[in-house]
Amino acid sequence: MAQSSVRRAASLASRRAAWRTRMDRLRDGTTTGALRARAAELQRRLNLTRSGYIALGAAVVLWILARVVAGTTIYLAAYGLVIFVLGAYLLIPRRLGLTGERSGLYPRAREGDTFEVQIRLRARRRVSTFILEERVPEKLGRPARLPVVSLRANAEVGYGYSLRCRRRGAYTVGPLVAITADPIGLSRRDREVAPPFQLLVHPRVEVVGDRPLTRMFEDPPIRPPVSKPWPSGLEFYGMREYVPGDDLRRIVWRATARTGKVMVREAEQGITDHITLVLDTDRGGHSREVDGESESFETAVRAAASLGVRHLRDGYEVRVETNGGPLTRPLRGAGSQLVLLDALAGLEMSRVPLAHCIANLVANPRRDAHNVLITPRLGPHDAARLRLLLNTGASVLVVALLWERDDEEGDVLTTAAGLGCQVAGVRPGVDLAAAFGAQIGAGTR
Repeated sequence: MAQSSVRRAASLASRRAAWRTRMDRLRDGTTTGALRARAAELQRRLNLTRSGYIALGAAVVLWILARVVAGTTIYLAAYGLVIFVLGAYLLIPRRLGLTGERSGLYPRAREGDTFEVQIRLRARRRVSTFILEERVPEKLGRPARLPVVSLRANAEVGYGYSLRCRRRGAYTVGPLVAITADPIGLSRRDREVAPPFQLLVHPRVEVVGDRPLTRMFEDPPIRPPVSKPWPSGLEFYGMREYVPGDDLRRIVWRATARTGKVMVREAEQGITDHITLVLDTDRGGHSREVDGESESFETAVRAAASLGVRHLRDGYEVRVETNGGPLTRPLRGAGSQLVLLDALAGLEMSRVPLAHCIANLVANPRRDAHNVLITPRLGPHDAARLRLLLNTGASVLVVALLWERDDEEGDVLTTAAGLGCQVAGVRPGVDLAAAFGAQIGAGTR
């Protein structure tokens, strides 16, 4: 009976996830941007302008009216409109003899960078009256257009525009096309002048640290890959001033009385050279999308990129896990930063629950790995599996993305600290380095 109930629960959960995925696809396909893109693609395939669609629609209405009224004159008017549109399509010039080149556009960029793109267009024969258009993804801006009245044979024309990488993502810029139309403006034809260009916009990287990794007074100032097997350490490291969230049991009362400041004891942490970044990609847990962008998810990707780059530069091995499975192979060394950032640039949300990813970590435990869990929500199932991971002796830091109501925010922090994890809360608009530096140590294991 117990096994059958578990199977039923698993089947129900899978059906719910599949239904949510279908609803997400339906919602994404009915947004204003998606409908506009489909309309533009249909317009390019049929080679008709808006006026051409209006003329064809009028022809259909006249044909239906003639069918009802049985008027020969109306039939002739409907067929005449169709022939008129067809004639306009045949009048479009078919060969232009244009070649174009881009410069100033690179395959990778950081979030916030701006490219000054230059386009050089050359004509093999005389061409007149066309529009040069560079198709730009809607998330990066509007298409760049240049009307050209006339271009002599073997002549060149230059054109420049600015492309600002406002959002992280994997984009296709282009193709660069020349648009010609008939004299009446009912039909159009697009001819590719330069092929599309693949652009990866990396998330913004900040200087952060999830735990003390070095002692500056040592020579060299880097501790060995594995100093102790315990995540929190046992040996006395030093004292520092108390910050909100520190464990009260670590207060040194004699030092507090002597200095007049509340001082806490720090123990030397166990250090490993294996880092696992767990990024929660469950769409249901993140903040609502505005213009196709979830603020909490973008902050989560930014935090994962910052931590991953920091550890790669320090020579550690970094893995990135998502709800749907591994995002990258194990990476090591500063030369692997591009692989990590390329993978994070194209990452999208899904409907796979976080508990699935934590279960994979529990099934393949690595006691010598330091795990960083970046999530906006910790449900009961997630917390139960996270406890199993902690029981294997793993070190876990929970980066809580605080975008929900205050009571739900407290639940994330309280649950993670109660399990024995280190906790760092990240709020919108707060510098990541300040958030990590102020809140690491809110929970100790």
